[in-house]
Amino acid sequence: MEELKELEEVQNVMLMMPPAIDSSSPSADSKRFLANFTLFMMQPCGELDMNQKCTLISDHFPKISSAFLEEALCQLCDKGNACIAADSRCDGDKSVQLPTDSEDVAMVALDSMQRANSTLEDFCRSYFMFHEMDANSAESIFKYLPLLSFTESYIYQLDTINENLVQFPISDFTFRKLAALLEGYGMYTDRIRNELKCGEEYWALERKLCCALTRKQEEIQVEDVMKAIHLKSFDYRVLNLLLYQLNGKEVNETHMEFLSVSEFLVEISDDLLDDVLENNFNILRMFVRIYGASSAPTLLAKSITEAEEKYSCLLSALDPQLAHTYKRRCEEATKEGGKVVGPPLGTWCIPPIIEDEDLYRYEISNTRPPGTS
Repeated sequence: MEELKELEEVQNVMLMMPPAIDSSSPSADSKRFLANFTLFMMQPCGELDMNQKCTLISDHFPKISSAFLEEALCQLCDKGNACIAADSRCDGDKSVQLPTDSEDVAMVALDSMQRANSTLEDFCRSYFMFHEMDANSAESIFKYLPLLSFTESYIYQLDTINENLVQFPISDFTFRKLAALLEGYGMYTDRIRNELKCGEEYWALERKLCCALTRKQEEIQVEDVMKAIHLKSFDYRVLNLLLYQLNGKEVNETHMEFLSVSEFLVEISDDLLDDVLENNFNILRMFVRIYGASSAPTLLAKSITEAEEKYSCLLSALDPQLAHTYKRRCEEATKEGGKVVGPPLGTWCIPPIIEDEDLYRYEISNTRPPGTS
């Protein structure tokens, strides 16, 4: 709606232009430039009136060369990735101007947005409470939805690319374009930069570990596996940090620590369900490779128990009402059968071990799966 309003203003100014100016500016781009400039002149700037503004333009514009403007443009643009427009209103209100070359603009596909929906819903229902926001309020959800949705969709898009690159590791796989966009909106903090680096590191580890699984002679280090599972929920942490920024509040370290342990347990529970066929990262697969089929379930259970103990300790440190609300959300998620937030309620169930993954994939691809999984 805001963009439509701006376009309407520009159109109205173009219609009001004197005939002399209109006839001397035959191209549509020239007319639009003059209309935008006129709107800029109309913006309040301290105590300057229209006569003073016109005098300033008349006195100083002839001294401004095209070379100066091109140099200023280069200084304001971050190597062509994102360009922050100068303050056009003189009142501190800034806008973001993105380059027109689509190769330099962060873009997402509709499919990525659709895939990100479930994560966004889970994030709203599970994390909004830590920001004193109501996940059942349309106003709360839509207030920050564009930036949160775009960010998660962009991450999903890169994740899909990464999964297709397991057999072909590359080095140039970064969040450069997303970082430029967030920086343009003043959202790119050091914490968010570090979490995006965690995402890049996770994907690199995933490619490395999954390649090692298919190349049976390569050794897998448990340190790499545990680091990967802790890094895996980086997208939730990015969204959470963005929400702190959008709300203009300091990061609550107690909440962040609690949620990191919860995220760790969620990732383990998710890993027990899939990822073998497509050769994606899976902590149980890694433990089987490192410790063998007989010892892997026991050692994984030990890691889960240690994390659950830390989870319980951190949960007790939360505000009682917040802790109660979060536990209720865990119960809801469990009943819905979707992504479980926090450790699963009830007994953990380690699925049957797949010792020979090549044989498993062969059987799945050449026979119909059994009626029950």
